[in-house]
Amino acid sequence: MDMILEIFKYEFMQRAVIVGVLIAISSAMLGVFLVLKKYSMIGDGLAHVSFASVAIALLLNTSPLYLSIPIVIVASLFILRLNEHTKLSGDAAIGLVSSFSVALGVLITSVSTGFNVDLFSYLFGSILTIGESDVILSFGLAAIVVTFIIIFYNDLFAITHDESFASVMGVNTKMMNALIATLTAITIVLGIRVVGTMLISSMIIFPTVTALQFSRSFKASIIIATVISVLSVVTGVIISYILNFPSGATIVMINAIFFFMAYLVRRFK
Repeated sequence: MDMILEIFKYEFMQRAVIVGVLIAISSAMLGVFLVLKKYSMIGDGLAHVSFASVAIALLLNTSPLYLSIPIVIVASLFILRLNEHTKLSGDAAIGLVSSFSVALGVLITSVSTGFNVDLFSYLFGSILTIGESDVILSFGLAAIVVTFIIIFYNDLFAITHDESFASVMGVNTKMMNALIATLTAITIVLGIRVVGTMLISSMIIFPTVTALQFSRSFKASIIIATVISVLSVVTGVIISYILNFPSGATIVMINAIFFFMAYLVRRFK
């Protein structure tokens, strides 16, 4: 216990936990809608886009955070457009954007030198890179996500379970989907500081699928997923510090342990 309390004496650990918890709340709450709408892989696709955007930012010697946010938002809306106006399914649209982004990022990395270490920290996360701006942006994001879900809960519930019926009932489904995609894009970009571009999609998927093992209602799924996500981040950050493990991978492994425990409990019951 004394060691755990000692950890939080360091400012960088305080920032890591605060940002991690806020990103956990945002990703888990949005993840419920994405998973149930069968759009869970959009997180993985946008993470690959963020990889390309980080490579571009490092090449231009500018802040990856502020360049990645608009690029990833545009990519998320482009995926929606592909799904709505072409014969491509959601997974195919995500796959196209994802593969193009990875290829672009690899090409930029291959012709550039001098930022491989910086790129590695964005790929797999580094709590040492979290600054005051990340804390402020994460607070703003979490507040917007929570407010958005509370205000539009009924509309979001409708489009998640039957988008066609929701449209007939007067719900602006295109606007709702665009807002979910935009908030997801921002969550992805801010979350890469904690777990990295290669692992951020797990923070969207794992808490939701774990919650679905227990919950019997839509609202309960959101609450349980959020609690699991927060616990995973806090536990993962503490363990990664004590054992000198990579923070991102540790958080994902804790999430995976929660899922398998939930699965086994449900299985035996």
